[in-house]
Amino acid sequence: MNVLVILIPASLVLGGLGLAAFLWSLRANQYDDLDGDAWRILSENDDEPPSE
Repeated sequence: MNVLVILIPASLVLGGLGLAAFLWSLRANQYDDLDGDAWRILSENDDEPPSE
């Protein structure tokens, strides 16, 4: 039973860190151009740098 005193706060902290990382990735526009990344892999233009 004493283990729960450690595991419950530890799981809440790890869950909060995961939520913070997800919210940061949303604010940093990591999910804006998902279709562009998919088509960029299939393109044969290796000479031009990726557009930002």
